[in-house]
Amino acid sequence: MTSPTPQQPHSASPAPLPPHLTESTDVPQQAQQAQHEQQASRESQPPQETPAPYQETRIERVIGRAFGRVTSRAMAPYQTAVIRIGFSAAWLLFLLREWPHRQTLYGPDGPWSLDMARRLLDANHAFSALLWSDGRGWFEIVYLLAIAASAALMLGWRTRTMSVLFMVGVLSLQNRSVFIGDGGDNVIHLMSMYLVLTRCGQVWSLDARRAKRAESAEGERPARDLPGVVLWAVLGLGLAVAQLSGGHGLNWFDNGPFPHIGWSLVLWGLWATHGLWWAVRRYAPGEPRIVLDTLAKLAHNGALLVIMVEVCLIYATAGWYKIQGTRWQDGTAVFYPMHLDYFSPWPGLSDLLGSNGLMVMLLTYGTVIVQVAFPFTLFNRRLKNVLLVVMICEHLSIAFLLGLPFFSLAMIAADAVFLPTNFLTWLSARIGGLRKRLFSRGGPGAGAGSGAGVPPARTEHGGDGHTLVG
Repeated sequence: MTSPTPQQPHSASPAPLPPHLTESTDVPQQAQQAQHEQQASRESQPPQETPAPYQETRIERVIGRAFGRVTSRAMAPYQTAVIRIGFSAAWLLFLLREWPHRQTLYGPDGPWSLDMARRLLDANHAFSALLWSDGRGWFEIVYLLAIAASAALMLGWRTRTMSVLFMVGVLSLQNRSVFIGDGGDNVIHLMSMYLVLTRCGQVWSLDARRAKRAESAEGERPARDLPGVVLWAVLGLGLAVAQLSGGHGLNWFDNGPFPHIGWSLVLWGLWATHGLWWAVRRYAPGEPRIVLDTLAKLAHNGALLVIMVEVCLIYATAGWYKIQGTRWQDGTAVFYPMHLDYFSPWPGLSDLLGSNGLMVMLLTYGTVIVQVAFPFTLFNRRLKNVLLVVMICEHLSIAFLLGLPFFSLAMIAADAVFLPTNFLTWLSARIGGLRKRLFSRGGPGAGAGSGAGVPPARTEHGGDGHTLVG
């Protein structure tokens, strides 16, 4: 037997791998190929631009700056101080002059009876504390409180509280006899309500001097202020007694200064706001104090704007009504009051001016021109200041020639809202220097008066001076 012929080994392809091994080895290659394809597609696409940052428009920037200005500081501190002093002094002097006639003007002896006053105030929703009682003693108390509040507000003592009492005194007396008064009384009537919302005691006040001393002694934390707490508690107790006794006009949601807001809600709201303000300043000097301070600045600046608009409306309406009058058109309107005995405290001087036809014509036309043109010159500093001087001289001449001193003083106080800040700071420095010379015996600190801690001369008006109040 022969052995079988040995077979030569042949090179053959390797045996196929199991399916699961084949798939597992192909996965990395497929993933790498897909990654290359994605990268190639990204490179082929155009690059995407990153979004540009948001840019504010010009209107947005203006609105932002304006909002920051009205909420960061209480503007025009000197002007509001002059308004406070002027109106409180005018009302105080009027009450003192009419002291012998007070019972006839506003008291029980007047021709306008208490019942008639109540019916009228029920119709026009006005307020008067004199209607709470018809007794003579109550009238004397209200009259004396009105005098005290006017004097305290003029000196700047507890201006927040005294501004409310000043408003109550003005409204109570003027609304008791609505047919007594003139245009100056109407201006004081309106401004007494606006002053409640202003920070009118920042400068030239006893409050400013007390705040300066407290800050230098104890830092930012205010003192306990026991007199202020007692005053706040006494006023709250008095208002509660009047409310519980059914004082006339003290309604919560009817017959008030605004729809669905009565005088009780207004007075109690002011009382609670003052207490909240003191508590926050004393015990919460953080964010709550910042929020309330911002709201107070916003209210101050809003009230200041309303005062400026009110003054412009007074002059604009007076001027345009004069234009429609025939006596003002022919230039003879000033002649007639100069020849009335009631408006002639100096008959000889009135006759001298009234007999000069050229002078009468110049005074008549000049009055109309100044009153009509004043609102249009507010944004030009030089023209505004010139017209301010002219109007102040006009009111002084009315006080001297026509015998209307309180009307003129009220209008001059209203005009003071447009006085330049530089002039008021210059005046403050001169008064401070005079006070130091007069009280030099008291030592170097004797001259630190109510103007201590005043804001700088330029209270951030932008530096150009072309503003409504400076």
